[in-house]
Amino acid sequence: QVQLVESGGGLVQAGGSLRLSCAASGRTFSSYAMGWFRQAPGKEREFVATISWTGGRVYYSDSVKGRFTISRDNAKNTVYLQMNSLRPEDTAVYYCTGSKYSRTSSIEKEYDYWGQGTQVTVSS
Repeated sequence: QVQLVESGGGLVQAGGSLRLSCAASGRTFSSYAMGWFRQAPGKEREFVATISWTGGRVYYSDSVKGRFTISRDNAKNTVYLQMNSLRPEDTAVYYCTGSKYSRTSSIEKEYDYWGQGTQVTVSS
């Protein structure tokens, strides 16, 4: 079983930056593809970014491409989401997720493990 714990959320002004971290337990973290999803109030959860187990492949949603960067440090069992040029519409609960079959997907059901989420609020 893998446990994921997000941190780094908070309140930031539009145009600002935040870096989310997701610490994973378990010895097999380095073999998992990892991803970030988010859910805004009253909306469905949506894909943000994903990274392969080597870190060599990354994919982003169109809404964050060019502003967000996903990365990972397998030695630290941690995946990151650097968020720059934040906008009010980025306000959401951000969830870290992992795929034990190493699927870099934008589809929720492809992921097996989920964190509890961290709130990001961007003020205008």
